[in-house]
Amino acid sequence: MKFIDEAIITVQSGKGGAGCVSFRRERFIPKGGPDGGDGGKGGDIVLKTSAHKRTLYHLQYKKHFKAANGSPGRGKQQTGANGANLTIELPPGTLVSDNTTGELIKDFIAEDETFIVVHGGRGGQGNARFKSSTNRTPRFAQPGEPSSTVTLKLELKLLADVGLVGLPNAGKSTLIRAISSAKPKVGNYPFTTLTPHLGVVQTGWTEPFVVADIPGLIEGAHRGAGLGIRFLRHIERTRMLIHLIDVSSIDPQQPLKDYQAIVAELRCFANNLADKPQLLVLNKMDLPDAQKAADCFKAALERDDILTVSAKTGQGLDQMLTQTLKILDHVDGDRT
Repeated sequence: MKFIDEAIITVQSGKGGAGCVSFRRERFIPKGGPDGGDGGKGGDIVLKTSAHKRTLYHLQYKKHFKAANGSPGRGKQQTGANGANLTIELPPGTLVSDNTTGELIKDFIAEDETFIVVHGGRGGQGNARFKSSTNRTPRFAQPGEPSSTVTLKLELKLLADVGLVGLPNAGKSTLIRAISSAKPKVGNYPFTTLTPHLGVVQTGWTEPFVVADIPGLIEGAHRGAGLGIRFLRHIERTRMLIHLIDVSSIDPQQPLKDYQAIVAELRCFANNLADKPQLLVLNKMDLPDAQKAADCFKAALERDDILTVSAKTGQGLDQMLTQTLKILDHVDGDRT
């Protein structure tokens, strides 16, 4: 299935049914009076999150949605049937905004959330409602309320505890395969990962957590270069980041170049991204001269919390997961 994380759709509620103008006509009851019933209510447009939806792919081609109209009222004070609601399913993590004004309407976080984005029109009152001592034979009824239409912009931001970031070929796909059940494509060429992948990490000693493999960033991504800002939004919801660096790409003359490029892109897109709790991990320690390059990087950055791993062989992954859980626990503690 193609990964679609944006969609623009137009939704229209149902209009209310008209009230009925009717008079009771029965034998031996010459003056039965008004008995027109009310019109039915128009259907609502309902948005609902579903665990079965992972992308907005199902909205790529169907752009217009309309709920059913309410039925008109009938004689004998019979109320018209309400129009059926129309439910549109969305994946958790979808932001819904007014495409015209940009106003945020709803931020869906959990599964099975429901929200009425457009209400159906009310049904009009029948003439039986207007009978009074001064008007015994009202010959009018209300029309139903009209429908409402709005154009919605839908944006999907993945819900994950940890976001894996780094330049293309940093080894993010290999790492997520090694620590979770996710099986993204792995290859030694730019932009192997063209869509985000989610993996659930089962540590065995605590609650599992979700990792998002974010497609590789490059310099200028916040302006649209490479895969551009399309996937930067998916990092915003993560509780922490694992910044993965290919140790074999470290230039002894500029050891921090790759690291600083990613940090700059995160900060240019949104300051809060670069300020998220971040675990810095040097990958591909199984390669020749990897330790020499790692030492050069550590000396330049002057941090004592830099981890070294090999996603390919599993070296250092247990320590990385332990540190990840400590950070997640700390983040949870700050929220309470």
